[in-house]
Amino acid sequence: MADGAASQVDFARDGWAASQWFNSEEPPTLASLKGKVVVLHTFQMLCPGCVANGLPQAQKVHRLFPRTHVEVVGLHTVFEHHDAMGPVSLKAFIHENRLTFPIGVDVEDSFPLPRTMAHYKMRGTPSLLLFDREGSLRKHAFGQVDDMVLGADIMALMQEGPSPS
Repeated sequence: MADGAASQVDFARDGWAASQWFNSEEPPTLASLKGKVVVLHTFQMLCPGCVANGLPQAQKVHRLFPRTHVEVVGLHTVFEHHDAMGPVSLKAFIHENRLTFPIGVDVEDSFPLPRTMAHYKMRGTPSLLLFDREGSLRKHAFGQVDDMVLGADIMALMQEGPSPS
């Protein structure tokens, strides 16, 4: 499933490896989002915790924080039930759940885990990665993150750096 662009990932520049994007004309990268706090939410559409908690939280962050300061990126990272979670099913899932932030599909490798999931040593889904305005990873959480804690973390990172021009 990996294409040429996804096979040459520089995680410091790109942040993640995606083979396909939804809700985005241009694939977002950490470099293109420099100056913003970036919330990367990884999920599987068959993951109960993702559907009940993680994705609604990601959509809420996308809706409530100004995009001049905070960007939410979703990454569908499939490590089980591959046949049930293909791009056609994901597109319908995104529409039915009214997800409006950019969502990529983690690149499948010959390893047991997709590329981004393996790179960040994620234990499962949902996982949340929080990057500061310079693109440095500042938080890596597995499971449900309390809304107030995430909001406070985002606000703290917003206060650290200068506003984008």
